[in-house]
Amino acid sequence: MHIEKNVCDSIIGTLLEIPGKNKDGIAARLDLLNMGVKTDLQPEYGERRTRLPPGPWNLSRAEKREVCNSFYGMKVPEGYSSNIKNLVSLQDSRLLGLKSHDCHTLMQQLLHVAIRSILEKPARYTITRLCFFFNAICAKTVDVSKLDKLEEDVVVTLCLLEKYFPPSFFDIMVHLVVHLVREVRLCGPVYFRWMYPFERYMKVLKGYVQNRTRPEGCIAERYIAEEAVEFCTQHLSDVSTVGVPSSQKMGVSKPLSGCTNTEEVLPYIEQHMIHIRTAYPKFRNRTKWLQDKHNSTFIQWLRFKVQSELEEDNHGVSENLRWLAASPNMAVPLYRSYLIKGIKFNIKAQDDVRTTQNSGVYLLAHTMQVASAKDKNSILSNMGFYGVIQEIWDLDYQKFTIPVFRCDWIDSSGLVVDELGFTLVDLSKIGHRNDQFVLASQVKQIFFVDDPMHRDWSVVLSMPNREYNDVIGDEVLGDVIIECEPFTRGMPNVDTFDELVGELGGQNIRGGCENIWIE
Repeated sequence: MHIEKNVCDSIIGTLLEIPGKNKDGIAARLDLLNMGVKTDLQPEYGERRTRLPPGPWNLSRAEKREVCNSFYGMKVPEGYSSNIKNLVSLQDSRLLGLKSHDCHTLMQQLLHVAIRSILEKPARYTITRLCFFFNAICAKTVDVSKLDKLEEDVVVTLCLLEKYFPPSFFDIMVHLVVHLVREVRLCGPVYFRWMYPFERYMKVLKGYVQNRTRPEGCIAERYIAEEAVEFCTQHLSDVSTVGVPSSQKMGVSKPLSGCTNTEEVLPYIEQHMIHIRTAYPKFRNRTKWLQDKHNSTFIQWLRFKVQSELEEDNHGVSENLRWLAASPNMAVPLYRSYLIKGIKFNIKAQDDVRTTQNSGVYLLAHTMQVASAKDKNSILSNMGFYGVIQEIWDLDYQKFTIPVFRCDWIDSSGLVVDELGFTLVDLSKIGHRNDQFVLASQVKQIFFVDDPMHRDWSVVLSMPNREYNDVIGDEVLGDVIIECEPFTRGMPNVDTFDELVGELGGQNIRGGCENIWIE
């Protein structure tokens, strides 16, 4: 984790020219001159000041402002990281006060999004490759058979960095990146050994201190008091845990007609499809018509089917299925926020007034796909849907409740995957208006970051998989894999870099930067 922090500080400090963290300077340019490489970047001495020609790593003032504005506008889910906005100084075009976990989130997902519109393509891709490496090395599960390839890729990445960064950039911390794969091979996944959970808990312990002359006593007394209260709540009924806020009820509306996507209902869905094909033999080969007919008539058919089975002696209908077929209560409470399996979801209106973003969702569904409205050769396959929560409904089936989300789903025309595997969406293109509802248990939380390269588009990023200690019961969260995520495809192909770099080799790349002057 400290290697990742130091590498992140070096990259951001060099790009934004942060004093004390910038690896560029007169000494670095003289090193290039002594090594006989990039001689066009040697210092030019004047009467009053020394001029440093712009190198591949230098940004113009406009590019620095663009990077800082990109970080300043990022809204991430609650619990993902600290507020990135508080780390940005727009006046100085710098990032200040970066902690180790801030650098971790930047290197994992945010940095290579912020630099999408700056630098020359080879230099930008090289930094992106390094970010992909840290994301792969910190994964929850590691494929041992791919470690050799990952080790080769990081060596190539560091060699590419030598083309576009000064020699002073490569200190001992950058060199230690090469040994991270070997460490994983010997010791296992990284998250078993990093200190982020303990550092987070240290902040909790620091908050216990009320008397600064006796910090240890304050921590001990407060810890014992909270343990006693937690122990007492386990023996009291209808008592909420201290410090856990309750969701706010917003109003009532009409309910859904029923919940039809549970394991107990799946056999009845198959029976109903057979019933439709038998009742309408002329349409048995028209998959889309059969699916629409199923969606419009299944609830009524299920209600009569369950009632007829209940009249039999050994019906085998479960209690849950009986209440599902009976339809929910007609009064449905709406919520602004909902906590599901330890993950907080908000509606879009709630996110608009907060500094966090918890309204983005992703659904991987096995559904029918057609090329156009006239396409009669539809196929059934897995398809990903990206959306924004507009309403949270809590359906009351008397014996249990089922939360569902009403979402604005992105139309397929507003979904693009770029050459690096980033998923870009246009949030203004809304589709699937006839099927907006989804079970809360079926979606995975994602968030959207404005794309600096294309202003009308947003980059889709997913919440990282939960750590080993973030487990509720026997169920580990975060097992749904987001398709078209850049880090699931691995690093950009090394062979394409020869085409990107072309004849540049190790020569200087001038990206329209103004001159740098040192007094």
